Amino acid sequence: MRNLVVGVGDCLVSAEPDAELVTYALGSCIAVVVWDPAARVGGLLHFMLPDSSVDLRGQGQDHPYRYADTGTPRLFREAYQMGAEKRRLIVRLAGGAAVVEDNGLFSIGKRNYAALKKILWKAGVMVHGEDVGGNVSRTVRLELQSGRMFIRAAGQTERELAGAARLARMPAAAGGPIVGVAGGV
Repeated sequence: MRNLVVGVGDCLVSAEPDAELVTYALGSCIAVVVWDPAARVGGLLHFMLPDSSVDLRGQGQDHPYRYADTGTPRLFREAYQMGAEKRRLIVRLAGGAAVVEDNGLFSIGKRNYAALKKILWKAGVMVHGEDVGGNVSRTVRLELQSGRMFIRAAGQTERELAGAARLARMPAAAGGPIVGVAGGV
């Protein structure tokens, strides 16, 4: 299987059946993983910060995948452009750890998670599985052919993060992008 590596603050969407998307060193960052079982399209976003407003010059437009509010809608739009449908998407999350002891001063992992959940909730997107929080970094990989997602936390063995049980059984009313939330998800 061919590894397509997603770097920090980056995103990839693919339908290559012999490939897998992988990202490393998820500390306070969060991976948003989407997969459509019918179209066999998968995507992985590795964002760093919750809100692009900290980018005073470009508001996240120069590097949209660094931020939850600009990267998440782009991930979904790219998956839709490749044939994915919202009503069929399996969405899973990983990361958001507190890997730096700051006595809760910044809580980037928690802020990332809260911002992402708000974006997904406003867009009517259900999360099918997650492995967030804690204090260890993670590696995430998505097999594009099967949609299986695996997580390996530092010092632990790799394990599968389930989420395929609901495969496309969501009601038709849940289909289609919702416009008006951070560009629509």
